[in-house]
Order: sequence, then C-alpha cells, then structure tokens
Amino acid sequence: MDGNPHLPRPAVVRDRIEETPTVITLRLEPEGGPPIPFPFRPGQFNMVGVFGVGEVPLSIVSDPSDTDFFDHTVRIVGRVTEAMARLVPGDRLTIRGPFGNGWPMEEARGRDIVLVSGGLGCAPLVSVVNYVARRREDFGSLTVLHGVKNPGDLFWKERLSRLNALEGTRVFLSSDAGGPGWEGAVGPVTDLIGNIPLTPRTTAKICGPEPMMLATVKKLLAQGIPESELWISLERNMQCAAGFCGHCQLGEMFVCRSGPVFRYAKIKNRLGIQGL
Repeated sequence: MDGNPHLPRPAVVRDRIEETPTVITLRLEPEGGPPIPFPFRPGQFNMVGVFGVGEVPLSIVSDPSDTDFFDHTVRIVGRVTEAMARLVPGDRLTIRGPFGNGWPMEEARGRDIVLVSGGLGCAPLVSVVNYVARRREDFGSLTVLHGVKNPGDLFWKERLSRLNALEGTRVFLSSDAGGPGWEGAVGPVTDLIGNIPLTPRTTAKICGPEPMMLATVKKLLAQGIPESELWISLERNMQCAAGFCGHCQLGEMFVCRSGPVFRYAKIKNRLGIQGL
C-alpha cells in the first residue's frame, strides 16, 4: 500500500443516499480524483473524520474493483455521525485506513457462502455481497439471511431485490415484529437457518449483535458446519485503529488490529463475556 494508512487523507462526498431517516450511505472519492489511494479487502474499515468534530470507524461497503469511489454506510447515532448526516456532495472528509483483517475471500472460492446479519451488522457483509456478485463464477451458492427489529429498519431494499434475482443467490429476511406490507418472516433471524440447505462445502460469515452471533453459531454448528468455516466480524469501540488506546481490547488482542474479522474458533472463549 502506498503511504501511511494512519495519516489522514482528504476525500470528497460524491453522493449522499438516504437509506432510512437514520441511515445514510456516503459515496466518497479521493480529493483530486481517482484512483482510490488504497487497496482494501472486503471486511476492512476506515477511520472517517469530519473536520473539527472527530472520526469514527466505518466498514467499506463497496467492492475493491470500484477504483474511482468507495462507500460507507452510516447510522446516525452520535456527534460525528450527526455531522456526517449534514454533508452534501462537494463537502470534504478525512480518511485513514484501511485497517484490520478482512473476510477470507480467497479461501471461500468454490464454496457455498452463507451470510447472516442483524441490523446495521449487514454493512461489513455488503462488501462480501458486492465481491461475490462481481465474481459470481468463482463461488458456489450465496445465501443471505438478514434480520431487523422492525420492518421500517430494513434498508437496501432495491439492492436486496436485485441480489435475489441473481442465479445461485437467495435472500431471506426476518423482522422481530411484523407489520403491514411485511413479506419476510417474523421472528429472530436465527429461525431462518433451519430452512436453508447446508453442505460440507458451506462457509458462513456472521455479523450483528453479539447474542445474535452466538445463537447463529450454535445453530450452524448443530447443522454440521465446522468451526473452521465460521467467521465473525466484531464491533468494538475502535478509536485509534492502531491498538494504542486500548478501547477495543479483547483479551490479549485488539479488534482494530487482529479483527474485526475473526475465525470463530480463535475467539470463541472470549465472546459473550462482559467487560472483556
């Protein structure tokens, strides 16, 4: 990679897409134009900053082959993301990165892929969806299971609909609470797992709230998926992306450096433990 990933680089907002009233996608390009100033892997993240306000870690949701832009999807939950929500095309941000370990896409070639996500946990997996869709012949079947709390929380509806139309690809949606017009399942996303065929060549990638990920792992293991084929992306309070501040410490590891993507077997004894 050219340059130091820890040094902020300017980027310009090319487009702003309102996914829901509280979720936006920012399409960014390097100041001065393409190509993008860094190679990245699906599952990695950038530290995205607003001048004079601060920065937050955001997954890169676009595909690495898109060399003239990169996308970040943002839930508006605090001071920095509120400032991001006010940005319009032409405004400037800072980018540091990319950081962390990504999803093992090379290991997944030729395998069936199951993606399980909850809420905005789908963001780290969208890059996988984009990656597989661009290279469909390199992979087996793609099954996407995505759960939300309420039907109004679902975004990327058109994208999911287009994905479901691809050969060898299926999308299943669930909502904890149903509602008018909801066509997906009602209940936790883990209830969908029993309805999909799993084979010895299946590899699973999971992201979402930790209790949901633990329940997902339990069900996948019960259906014969080995621990070695279970991968998860953890969300922690990553503030420096260098392992110095200690906010994302997980035992002897730091999520910003050793993760956010982990093989489940490596961290299974550290999940679900408060304060770790």
